[in-house]
Amino acid sequence: MKKVVVFVVGVIFIICTLGTMVHAGHGHINVNTATSEELQLLPGIGESIAQNIIEFRQANGQFSSLEDLVKVKGIGEAKLKNIKDFLKLEGTSDFDPTGIPSKQAK
Repeated sequence: MKKVVVFVVGVIFIICTLGTMVHAGHGHINVNTATSEELQLLPGIGESIAQNIIEFRQANGQFSSLEDLVKVKGIGEAKLKNIKDFLKLEGTSDFDPTGIPSKQAK
């Protein structure tokens, strides 16, 4: 009986882990160089918020931390939490939204 419980818990863990990876996309977008189209690949970021990010960046310079994004109109703590794992401050953007349902991608 104990072996069955351990097996079932293990299977559930694997399914949950794979499910998260499939729906999360992978890679990162450089928030300091990203175009509007790149930013719109992020879950919950549409044209308006993407433009707000770019305008904020143009007016204030590059972001020095990802937490600075909460200063952008339309981005609060919850939205930042949803996109933070897909963002970086330096380097080339290499985000692939594969697996993110289209409703979440905008």
